[in-house]
Amino acid sequence: MSARRLKPKITAPIFAALGDETRLRIVARLSAGGPMSIAHLTRDASVTRQAVTKHLHVLAHAGLARSARLGRESVWELQPEPLDAARRCLDGISAQWDAVLDRLKTFVED
Repeated sequence: MSARRLKPKITAPIFAALGDETRLRIVARLSAGGPMSIAHLTRDASVTRQAVTKHLHVLAHAGLARSARLGRESVWELQPEPLDAARRCLDGISAQWDAVLDRLKTFVED
């Protein structure tokens, strides 16, 4: 799938959410450890629970995470589908660059 076929409105919020180092670390932790509570996500972290909560809401708005109540806690889990969309977008961009570089190589060698 080419990058042009993916609508920017779909992938832009994903890239914006992943553009923050803290949110990227949260995504990595959820990816490696499965669903986690905010208390677990803030363990050994340099950010407060309130900050993690705000970052989780940004991820949720981008479709990258969702929460569910488990007793008195909210447990957050990663939603991989938007990451797949972002990967397809980057694959399309990569293919376009490969094609441009191949044309440039052919032009330079001729």
